[in-house]
Amino acid sequence: MQGGHVTTPFGRRPMTLSLVKRQVAVTGITPGKSVDKWSVFRDVSEARGALGLQDRSLAVLDALLSFYPDNELRQDAQLIVFPSNAQLTLRAHGIAGATLRRHLALLVEAGVIVRRDSANGKRYSRKGRAGEIENAFGFDISPLLMRAEELAGMAQQIAADRAAFRRARENLTICRRDVRKLITAALEEGASGDWAMIEEVYIRLVSRIPRSPTLAEVTTILDEIDLLRGEIVNTLEMQQKTQHISTNGAQNERHIQNSNTESINELEPRSEYEQGETPSENHRRKGEATRTLPLGLVLKACPDIGAYGPGGAISCWRDLMNAAVVVRSMLGVSPSAYQDACEAMGQEDAAVAIACILERGGQINSAGGYLRELTRRTERGEFSLGPMLMALLRLSGKTDR
Repeated sequence: MQGGHVTTPFGRRPMTLSLVKRQVAVTGITPGKSVDKWSVFRDVSEARGALGLQDRSLAVLDALLSFYPDNELRQDAQLIVFPSNAQLTLRAHGIAGATLRRHLALLVEAGVIVRRDSANGKRYSRKGRAGEIENAFGFDISPLLMRAEELAGMAQQIAADRAAFRRARENLTICRRDVRKLITAALEEGASGDWAMIEEVYIRLVSRIPRSPTLAEVTTILDEIDLLRGEIVNTLEMQQKTQHISTNGAQNERHIQNSNTESINELEPRSEYEQGETPSENHRRKGEATRTLPLGLVLKACPDIGAYGPGGAISCWRDLMNAAVVVRSMLGVSPSAYQDACEAMGQEDAAVAIACILERGGQINSAGGYLRELTRRTERGEFSLGPMLMALLRLSGKTDR
């Protein structure tokens, strides 16, 4: 014994300690255990990659199993086959001698067969007086019986992994197609956004897909491309909402331009509710302060309030809210009416509402009553400041169009 190896008689082939352990292990098969040999063969075929076997290895194993007379491998049966190389070559479809020896070695290394060598290295059997086989030397196929459950588990896991890989590849293909279509549509329709940069990100992600990817690699890239798809969809949806607000503003412009009375509804845009639609669930809930309007847009639509800011200018939302308090008093809006507006709209939007009332104050008879009506409509989810500002911008000719 040298270097962890045991040399068989006549020094014909080296044997590792792991192979010796396998030979010992096969003697511990559960009594009465049996399994269909072709069922185990199918499991080995499924798990061949994990076992380190090749297609030719399976052909050799199939030939070996054909020399076992029964379809069922049993613990109490003689599980050694002893064909000659010539016989194996014939049943393995004419495989070359060197190739045969190499794949027999792979089967031994994979632990699906064990060599049982005679003293002279020949394969044969010795029969008793009754004709039964007393002793045989050749290839022991009992590891297939001993490892039947293990091989079945390996085959099932590999089949599950292959199905998961196939689903991931399909999902990746669909996701790639969706992103490509979205980018192309955005470019063709002239949607605002840095679509060249988005397309560059998409191309980089696609270029990372290997020629033969693993399940983990496909899953990782799929997650990233799916995230990109979500960002693109959100961007396009936000643009659609902006366009919807602009359209409502254009509809409201006629309402403002044609109002020469002192009615409380002079500056208020027509709500979705008044047009026969139910209030949107996306309107702000009472008391929830969310700043959705750019300050620059507010000052562009309502420049008059700038004179009431600190030093005659407004540079931040705090300046606008301070100016709104001054203007509120000047317009005769009661503290309670303004407080109710702040609770319903939020402090920033209440200040914007005061700025809008100031901008068109000459056409409003009661600023306090008008603000209370806006507050009530806000609480019912029937009013939004966006269309009002857009209407003021168009009325003064300060839009970008």
